[in-house]
Amino acid sequence: MSLPTTHVSFPAGAVTGASPILAVHTLPDGRTAVVTEATPFHPVDHTWPDQPADLGTLTVDGAAHPVVDCLTGGHGPAGEFAAGADIPVRRGDEEWSWLVLHVLPAGVLGPEAVGRTAELAVDAERRALLSAAHTGCHLLALALNAALAPRWRKDPGRADAFGNPDFDSLAMDTSVMDTEASTDTYRIGKSLKKKGFTVDATEELPALADALPALTADVNARLAAWVAADAAVRIDVPGPELTARRRWHADLPDGAAEIPCGGTHLHHLGELVELRTELTLSADGTELIARTSPKRA
Repeated sequence: MSLPTTHVSFPAGAVTGASPILAVHTLPDGRTAVVTEATPFHPVDHTWPDQPADLGTLTVDGAAHPVVDCLTGGHGPAGEFAAGADIPVRRGDEEWSWLVLHVLPAGVLGPEAVGRTAELAVDAERRALLSAAHTGCHLLALALNAALAPRWRKDPGRADAFGNPDFDSLAMDTSVMDTEASTDTYRIGKSLKKKGFTVDATEELPALADALPALTADVNARLAAWVAADAAVRIDVPGPELTARRRWHADLPDGAAEIPCGGTHLHHLGELVELRTELTLSADGTELIARTSPKRA
């Protein structure tokens, strides 16, 4: 019998909930994975692990157990169970159920817990820090796209919500959030240059390396204006399923912006007092790194 895809409430900002336990599995490393019908926990995405997993507690019959990790799991049509990188099919495969796995220390719960109600509580402070970093990451993308727009000598064929060439998605290599900042690494190689991105100096522009101080100032000015405007932020959710295609939405002074996203976020930018980025270029000029740090109110 296939398990139903987990319903999640973290897109709306929930950090607590109660739900029946549907399954208890032992992971290859010996730890215990608990599947509930619904959950406020955000699991790390096995295909794009930018935002770390929520941590917290899972309480059954008055006994609180630490949730030490939270993974994406899959349950196949033949009863196969897989977690994280071991899932053998593409995310969202309709023949599979997609699960939030609350990872507990080894042996703390067994199959006898199936059918009981679990009280679920996310570490709310840690969630808030990660949400601030993730919101900052998306704002950085839009501000960086705008600042770099003059460096495109032709249309690369992809634009962001404001019509600027989407450097963020075209050049993105890795994106990682932690409780202090988001770090985005962009690959500046032959492919990006063929699409029209200019690195070297021209009559109108300095070389990218020489332009970094001005670019950083430009990006930070945009971020400061958006924070000052206390723009509203939300996640547009087509359904409660873990695999629903959610979109981040912000009503910025420049207009409404949307970015596909499966993470957690602030509700409005007034939850920050500052958002600043630091741009650095690798010695060989092939990587641009943006470390964006939010300061919460």
